[in-house]
Amino acid sequence: MASRTRALGAGLALCLAATGGAAQTPSSLSPELLSRVQALALAGAQAGAPPEARIEVQLGQLDARLRLAPCAQVQPYLPSGMKMWGRSRIGLRCVDGQARWNVSLPVQVQVYARVLVATTALPAGTVLSQAQLQVADIDIAAESGQVFTDASLLDGRSLQRPLVVGEAVRSTDLKQRRWFAAGERVQVLASGTGYAIASEGQAMEPGLEGQDVRIRFENGRTVTGRAVGERRVEVLL
Repeated sequence: MASRTRALGAGLALCLAATGGAAQTPSSLSPELLSRVQALALAGAQAGAPPEARIEVQLGQLDARLRLAPCAQVQPYLPSGMKMWGRSRIGLRCVDGQARWNVSLPVQVQVYARVLVATTALPAGTVLSQAQLQVADIDIAAESGQVFTDASLLDGRSLQRPLVVGEAVRSTDLKQRRWFAAGERVQVLASGTGYAIASEGQAMEPGLEGQDVRIRFENGRTVTGRAVGERRVEVLL
């Protein structure tokens, strides 16, 4: 175990220490590289942002204790599955150097857009009306959940948690709607590439908004789809 630990330590030192020439420190990252990182973070944030959104990217700093081996080409990249909203990170890897290394640079991404917020403090259980909402320019990347711009989509919806003045109404703040009960007849839309088929079946369980539900057809066949509206189920094939 001790020899293995020493080997791992030696490998880490090779990645973090120069093996000839001056070591690169976090503060010595070139302006050109930082510009590429900024552009990559901006592009990642734009992928999920409204067209009119204003995006601000603040680059953090690498651990000051790092001593990165000299590298002729550092490649910034988006880590797999990483969303460029809120607190996030950009990967930096050496692709042409004496020692290959891979580190992460923290970033803070703010996405400002005009969305619906509460005009007053709203307790949990409040049934929303348009009079309780107004449009404001806020950082929609600060929290998770879909935001809204159309007040009619929130009219009559109930809150499952309280909101403070100026806080955005998000999909995660709303109580789930029950679109139909078990045993009800529902419309089933099955769609795929280039086609769509509509049919009717019987719900085998309650249809909660956005949740999967099993449907039985008259021939006894069952499918699983998603409850998307009043007695409506969508199946993707």
